[in-house]
Amino acid sequence: MLEKFDQFFELQSRGTNFKTELLAGVTTFLTLVYIVFVNPTILVEAGMDHNAVFVATCLAAAFGCLVMGLYANYPIALAPGMGLNAYFAATLVLTMGLSWQVALGAVFCSGVLFLILSILPIREMIINSIPKSQKMAIAAGIGVFLILVALRSANIMVDNPLDVSSLGNFTQWSTVLVLVGFVAMVVLDDKKIPGSLALVILAIAIVCWLVGFAPAPGAIVSGIPSISPTFLQLDIGGALAIGLVVIVFALLLVDLFDTSGTLVAVLHQANMLDDRGRIKKLRHALLADSSATIFGSLVGTSTTTSYIESAAGIRVGGRTGLTAVTVGALFLLAMLFAPVATSIPAYATAPAILFVGCTMAKSLGEIEWRDLTEAMPAVITAFAIPFSGSIATGIGIGFITYALTKICAGQIKAIHPAMGVIAVAFVVKFVFL
Repeated sequence: MLEKFDQFFELQSRGTNFKTELLAGVTTFLTLVYIVFVNPTILVEAGMDHNAVFVATCLAAAFGCLVMGLYANYPIALAPGMGLNAYFAATLVLTMGLSWQVALGAVFCSGVLFLILSILPIREMIINSIPKSQKMAIAAGIGVFLILVALRSANIMVDNPLDVSSLGNFTQWSTVLVLVGFVAMVVLDDKKIPGSLALVILAIAIVCWLVGFAPAPGAIVSGIPSISPTFLQLDIGGALAIGLVVIVFALLLVDLFDTSGTLVAVLHQANMLDDRGRIKKLRHALLADSSATIFGSLVGTSTTTSYIESAAGIRVGGRTGLTAVTVGALFLLAMLFAPVATSIPAYATAPAILFVGCTMAKSLGEIEWRDLTEAMPAVITAFAIPFSGSIATGIGIGFITYALTKICAGQIKAIHPAMGVIAVAFVVKFVFL
């Protein structure tokens, strides 16, 4: 049996073994299992059923991990992406007034486009057309967007009609728990404690259950909840309306760059890039990612993407798809713990949202600050995303600013033709649509 695993996953040739791969899978799972608590908490704000989203989250993550492991043979774990889930609920549904069914349709459409681009060479053209400064700004902007979502969910910042926001009530126990939880996550992660985010989420929840801040679960393990409230409920027709074209494009763009960046960063750490720094089976990995997004929209969750937390498993020796398969199996097992997951209060998951937002914001440090024609448009993009409440709007404003800046600076040749077309498309969107 072990010989078959060795042959299929190429364990020996990659310098690993069955036991190491299983340990790596468990480690990776512990670092990102927080998503089964956080994702339902966020999407329930869009009006979706908590139990169904919990099951959909586990299924989408398991599907993505299994395809990545069995098809691409990479130790990369997938799950519904942070940032895009907040954009789904806070912007598409609560701000723009779309139904969550239409929003799921947009996720499906973006996944299909991603799948097509993963097959065709257009993918490389799109990725290469966007300058690094804008890629980093998009990641940072989503991070700041997440930070605002977390601060508001914790009542650390509250809406104010006279200002963007104001300080909340720091005497509330929920606010104190969020701040303490965030600091604990930072400290535990700094000490490389596996599963630090999940441990803190559970610790806060247990405190709340014991003192009566939130109702405790009636059981730890139960039957798997019904997924019918979200299964195949997406509205593809509504998502194809002309006014939502930019939304689909924004979901596609962010998923494409987030996935590509994650794959490069994680596989570089595992020394699995070729001599030119390229991913050997990039098409396989992107097909796994895009198919997971399509599957996730069908079962009822926002965009599914590759997770940077996969690096945790690689640190302990994970080198093959067996690591990802292990993570997928554990996500399937997690569906049995629905009573615990559905009893986690929102302020127990807020520290994790804040933590992830801060880690994404570090991308600003990779911008070339000595070149103001690169740095200034990047700053506009990074802050237009959270303060406009829309990833698509922020990207559009940033791209237009970048193109105008380069043109006025006499650097029109620095603008990739595809980038110019995208900028013009956003101008048409803002002026006429």
